[in-house]
Amino acid sequence: MATIITDLKENFRRGNIYIQLIYINVAVFILTTLTEVMFQLFNRSIVGVFEWLELPASILRFILQPWSLLTYMFMHAGFMHILFNMLWLYWFGALFLSFFSAKHLRGVYILGGICGGLLYIAAYNIFPYFRPMTDYSFMLGASASVLAIVAATAYREPNYPIRLLLFGTMRLKYLALIVIGTDLLFITSSNAGGHIAHLGGALAGFWFAASLSKGSDLTSWINKCLDVLVSIVSFKPRKPKMKVHYGTSKQKDYDYNARKKAQSDEIDRILDKLKKSGYESLTTEEKKSLFDASKR
Repeated sequence: MATIITDLKENFRRGNIYIQLIYINVAVFILTTLTEVMFQLFNRSIVGVFEWLELPASILRFILQPWSLLTYMFMHAGFMHILFNMLWLYWFGALFLSFFSAKHLRGVYILGGICGGLLYIAAYNIFPYFRPMTDYSFMLGASASVLAIVAATAYREPNYPIRLLLFGTMRLKYLALIVIGTDLLFITSSNAGGHIAHLGGALAGFWFAASLSKGSDLTSWINKCLDVLVSIVSFKPRKPKMKVHYGTSKQKDYDYNARKKAQSDEIDRILDKLKKSGYESLTTEEKKSLFDASKR
């Protein structure tokens, strides 16, 4: 088990940004699903708990949970929901990186989710058709974020050929128009919130690509915030610096040489005294010093 976790961590660290986003989405889905299963096994209900991570249509409820504008884009309602979103993210994430940077993809994912979420809230509070559903409507999923990536790529390379399983080869701009057109046609369906969010995400993608072509990066502020967040999460206390004592070795050499010279001078003095006055004239300390010097 430890090896599997280590491998997953290494794959996440080495993976492209769209692979990392897929890992995050799948991890959140597994965690929330397992939590629901565990509670159900003990006949406990957690209805409403995960709504605090989903985006509410009600403005008053949104004020109570503003973080849901970010968290909802990593939540999914079921296996097929996350499967198709992650497949689109995988395919178009790789294509996006052929024309933009990894930080752009990260920023567009968040920007698309934010714009899609804000358009969803606005639509449910502006149009009378949605008002009866506003108080109990919540949205979740990465669709708006993924559509932003698709739209940005389509704006950058509209004639890029896309090979579809049943329809053959199609230019990317037509695929984007079909997806957007479908969302417009089904904007009053049972999944109205999802289709509205798709439109918001697509508009964000077009807006990003158009602005970037004019030299303005709409995702720069998002990436700055994410860089700060990543640096906080991955913070590691610094190891204490090694203390370096400059000149210590030189000082030791100087002291040693000075001590040796003093000893040599003392021996020379004792030998001169011995030569002039004889051995008996030496003191006990002088005799000892002379004896010790003879053994070196």
